[in-house]
Amino acid sequence: MTELDRRALLAVLLGAAGCGSSGHPVTPSPSPTPVPGTGSSPAPGHPSPASPGTSPAVLPAVTPWQPGPGEIRPDVKLRAVQVVEALGNWPSGGSGTAAARTRLSALGGVDPSLVSQAGPLLPAADQAALQVVYAQYGGILTDSASVLVVCDQWATGAPPGGTTVDVRLSSASPVWNVTALHPADPGAASATLSAAAQQVLAEPRIELPPAGAADIRSGQVHDSVLHAMLTLARTYTLTVSVVRSGHPLDVFGTTRPSDHPLGRAFDVWRIDGHPVVDPATPHDLVDGFMRAAAAAGSYNVGGPRQLSGGTTPNQFFSDDTHHDHVHVGFDS
Repeated sequence: MTELDRRALLAVLLGAAGCGSSGHPVTPSPSPTPVPGTGSSPAPGHPSPASPGTSPAVLPAVTPWQPGPGEIRPDVKLRAVQVVEALGNWPSGGSGTAAARTRLSALGGVDPSLVSQAGPLLPAADQAALQVVYAQYGGILTDSASVLVVCDQWATGAPPGGTTVDVRLSSASPVWNVTALHPADPGAASATLSAAAQQVLAEPRIELPPAGAADIRSGQVHDSVLHAMLTLARTYTLTVSVVRSGHPLDVFGTTRPSDHPLGRAFDVWRIDGHPVVDPATPHDLVDGFMRAAAAAGSYNVGGPRQLSGGTTPNQFFSDDTHHDHVHVGFDS
């Protein structure tokens, strides 16, 4: 399928719908010239989700995500996003696994059996609309990758939702193969939450994705993480991509447990409205945020550049995986 055909197919699907690290860098992959795109975030005017607990009478319009400037291996991210968008968008009458398999098959080169791993992307609804907010690396090696696809989703007869999907890929030509899907599993909401958790959920300068908010509501995120978020929010507006769930269990490419599933880390893909990956984002903004995260107690701050200093030799780190976000980890 040509790129033009793919875009036409995705436009039909979307239009019809109404619409880590624990401190050690992974092996970097080659970095080709980024392809042009419409930007890393939804287009201006992207609708905000309806109030929790309500079902929109008309599903919001959504737009296909495209990688913006500065991305490393944008083709890998785009392939992961294509699968999530195909699974999570369908017109009236397009629900069910059989229709989802057809949508995946239409992409070309995608195993339709991945439908069995779609989980929350396939709610029991007549119609659904999914908007990818951002695609962040959970890991990128020369022959394999983890792409964390953060998305909002609306479905008829259901309150607004969304999830983060850890999409695994392996290298192939002409496009990488999607080999597995691991949707976030935040767990049930806790009956009691710490004061810090309640404050984070109420803080408008901490922008949380659906899975990240559910992680905090589950009570499984350490207060060290929550206090750091609140401290950083005094100075910055931070757009969080991943907290606990929807992230690889191990540091990608290793057997070392990641701090994320333990509730001891969070990632930020945008600071004061500026994507970390965008070359136009001021370096001082990102670097200052990284140093502020360390000052807030993080033992392990990763980002697009290697910073000097720190209270320990490995407090700051950088690699291709963290070219598109800032990782903030805690050891307790």
